[in-house]
Amino acid sequence: MKCIGCCIFCAFMVRLNKKKREGEPNVTNFRLTIEYDGRRYSGWQRQGNTDNTIQGKIEQILSRMTGHAVEINGAGRTDAGVHARAQVANVKIRTDKTAQEIQELLNHYLPQDIAVTACEQAPERFHARLNAKGKHYRYRLCDGGVPDVFARNYVCAWEQHLDVDVMQRAAAHLVGTHDFRAMSSVNKRFKKSTVRTITQITITRKPREICFDVIGTGFLYNMVRILIGTLVEVGEGKRAPDSMPAILDSLDRQQAGVTMPPQGLTLETVLY
Repeated sequence: MKCIGCCIFCAFMVRLNKKKREGEPNVTNFRLTIEYDGRRYSGWQRQGNTDNTIQGKIEQILSRMTGHAVEINGAGRTDAGVHARAQVANVKIRTDKTAQEIQELLNHYLPQDIAVTACEQAPERFHARLNAKGKHYRYRLCDGGVPDVFARNYVCAWEQHLDVDVMQRAAAHLVGTHDFRAMSSVNKRFKKSTVRTITQITITRKPREICFDVIGTGFLYNMVRILIGTLVEVGEGKRAPDSMPAILDSLDRQQAGVTMPPQGLTLETVLY
């Protein structure tokens, strides 16, 4: 009799929960494209010791909207002070709001240095990080000339003039699949693979700045900024362009160049 009573109770609870769910909106996966000025923030990723992150700001608003904790998945984890023109994230939430309504709500409550430039319904299995095939970063640097006053927060000022042709020769050694441990800030306890693939590095001199465009399938912690710092030292004449393979083979962070300041770096696009 006790077993029969348990079965009846379980069946009742299943019907009750089903009835409750019938009145709720479905869970929908939304894809967000996000633009932000990273100067005021401690990076993209939510952190336990601060809520001053891009991910944290967006999650706070969505959590208030839905009435429960929400977690968003970002395509990349930009560091403190680094910007993004088109970061991509996805979030699964139970809501009856449209994508346009969610975009408008986020932009209404987000600070002015963070903007959701697009919001659309995505396939259920879409994941911003796991489905990403690559990322395009751009580093902007003013070498020796008069810096653009209006771009000072997004362009790194460098006193010495740089040789672009020599830097491009050095960059050719970095394109392809290599172990980039020497050009990253990962610690010695890092057990995952440090092999990454860079598909393109283009260095372009413009009227008042140099643009370093780096495209790859994935990047290690501080990898782009250290890679650029190493190329800058080549441009200054401190390193030979043919020294890049030896630096990579060393697997030693001390053999690579400086870590460039964060304000010159922007995540331009995520490739799918």
